[in-house]
Amino acid sequence: MSRRRTERLIVTKVTADGARRGPDRLIVEEPMTIQLDGTTVSTTMRTPGHDFELAVGFCHTEGLLGGAPVEAIKYCGTGSAVETEFNVVSVDTLGRAPAPTPRLGTTSSSCGWCGSDQIDELTERLTPLEPTEPFALDVLVGVPDSVREQQELFGDTGAVHAAAVFDRSGAVRLVREDVGRHNAVDKVVGAMLLAGDLPARDLGLFVSGRASVEMVQKAWAAGFAAVVAVSAPTALAVSAARRANLLLAGFVTGDTFNVYSPERL
Repeated sequence: MSRRRTERLIVTKVTADGARRGPDRLIVEEPMTIQLDGTTVSTTMRTPGHDFELAVGFCHTEGLLGGAPVEAIKYCGTGSAVETEFNVVSVDTLGRAPAPTPRLGTTSSSCGWCGSDQIDELTERLTPLEPTEPFALDVLVGVPDSVREQQELFGDTGAVHAAAVFDRSGAVRLVREDVGRHNAVDKVVGAMLLAGDLPARDLGLFVSGRASVEMVQKAWAAGFAAVVAVSAPTALAVSAARRANLLLAGFVTGDTFNVYSPERL
């Protein structure tokens, strides 16, 4: 189903020439509840679109699937999709996934991991990535511009983040946008899982904004070899990337950037 992702409003635009009324396009933000085998595991504020990918990607990057295959995805598996305005997505593994723990509260569009700083919890379920051939540094520099050309919603509203998959040549293979950074990544991961393209060995993950520990966690869970961010990483993100054997580059703008992991090239 095609959902409304932007909304057109009349606003007052102020410039050096004065104020005038005119149209503006704003991004839509709505809550979406994710259920796994009938149990609610998350409610997140997201931009409608690619909802099934978001639900599956979240379940995978949070370790909820436990390696179980996704057998079915549908809107509101316990009732009417229309009554819930297509804001409830049910992921079904036929009970093969570990019994999920119900989660309360809503994840904001700006933060998904919400204060957790326990990298040891990640290493309990995620093993360090196998070493791969390093990405060419000149390839990493060009990724943000290549992704920006495909950021349709950002071009319309200026209010969404992007996540993208790129290969060793710098070619962008997949782009997803969402009001939440973590949602954009989960949409990418979900799309790849449903296509049978995980783990994402020899591929890089681009994220707009900063590289938080959550972004690194999700990239690690999906098996990406590198994370490229247009802003800075957090110290905890760097620690996680080094534990994961994941290349982490930040401030990738123009022809300069910093490499935070590995410690030395």
